[in-house]
Amino acid sequence: MIKSNDITRPPKHLVEGLRQLGAATIAGTLGHMGFKNPHMTGILPQTKGKAICGPALTLQCLPQRPDLFSEGEYADPETQLHRHVLYHVQEGDVVVVDARGDMRSGIFGDMMSTYFKGRGGAGIIIDGVMRDRPNVEKLDLALWLKGWSPNYHVQTDIYPNAVNVTIACGGVTVVPGDIIVADDDGAVVVPVSMAQQVLEDGQKHAEWEEFSRIKLMAGEPLQRYYPLHPDAEEEYQAWRKLNSVKPA
Repeated sequence: MIKSNDITRPPKHLVEGLRQLGAATIAGTLGHMGFKNPHMTGILPQTKGKAICGPALTLQCLPQRPDLFSEGEYADPETQLHRHVLYHVQEGDVVVVDARGDMRSGIFGDMMSTYFKGRGGAGIIIDGVMRDRPNVEKLDLALWLKGWSPNYHVQTDIYPNAVNVTIACGGVTVVPGDIIVADDDGAVVVPVSMAQQVLEDGQKHAEWEEFSRIKLMAGEPLQRYYPLHPDAEEEYQAWRKLNSVKPA
């Protein structure tokens, strides 16, 4: 019997706070903190307007080798680890898959995606592709992928090897339980150890940026209002006292 570990989920206040900031603000904030590229490159939003924030469940795939893997699609379903990552899904979780950028193996399809939605998952991110697009799109899931394929998950070159281990996805290391934020800009990884600082710095950035946006729309000088010049700080603080700002 296959056993896989669950994750340690981050505090809910961090998830909810980061949800309000968005991927771009978070990526910029992490960049200033030394995490230069938290963005999973090349993995594109498939459902415009969707935005998610939640802890990462991970699935690692490896290249097939006949001495290590020789099963078919339905040979013994309970040995197939892409099923087991879904068994751990709780409301708000994000499944992140290292499919090695493979464009021929559809990691999840219609039925797996239906189960994921029924479990309350927030979204799926794959460095690779899915299958059954016509039916999957009816589920209205939040998806970030490299594309689609009619092939099933082990039909060609890869196979699922491990659940809830550290993986690479889109060129970024993802640790199980990391906070994933994804929207139309793409998907970013927030290490839990950095999340509180990201939240604090990101909220400050979002506030002065809203003030600057108003000024720039009125034709005021870019040099003064983006980034916010120290000479404009007193003006900003006066505006802030009169306005309740929520991050975009």
